[in-house]
Amino acid sequence: MSALPLVILLFFRAIDLSSSGDCEVCESFLRRLYDSLNVAHTDLTPALVEEELERSCTVAQGKEARLCYYLGASSDAATRVTASVSRPLASHVPVEKICQRLSSRDTQICQLRYEPRLKDLSSESLQKLRVLELRNILASWGEECRGCLEKHEFVSLIQRKASQHGGAV
Repeated sequence: MSALPLVILLFFRAIDLSSSGDCEVCESFLRRLYDSLNVAHTDLTPALVEEELERSCTVAQGKEARLCYYLGASSDAATRVTASVSRPLASHVPVEKICQRLSSRDTQICQLRYEPRLKDLSSESLQKLRVLELRNILASWGEECRGCLEKHEFVSLIQRKASQHGGAV
């Protein structure tokens, strides 16, 4: 009789641990891929999913491009595990479960996190950032500050370009 509470406790701990392993970038990227496939196609095949994955990875930037590298869907990847994504996704396996399985093969997949978004693009808050962080903001927008030598030049460019990029950093 005393083994039953122990089994129940272990069961709930396992559920709790699996939900705490949040794979932010993996889940977001694969969910967008799955949603776009469901809108465009009625029947999903692993070949179709793999083709769309590779196409999505050609335009991916930042942490999503790193995820594509880990999956082997980028041109410079050393290994290729795209079948571990395409087969389950074609079978409508939940994205969270796919990312959980991928993380058991490569723990780096779930360690990817998006950069935090800045809400305040005022000159004072941007001046508190390092130049490298300012460059990363511009790079996330696909912009570059050519000829910038001073921090205030980066700040003014970010403030000018923020409206074109929705103010999202």
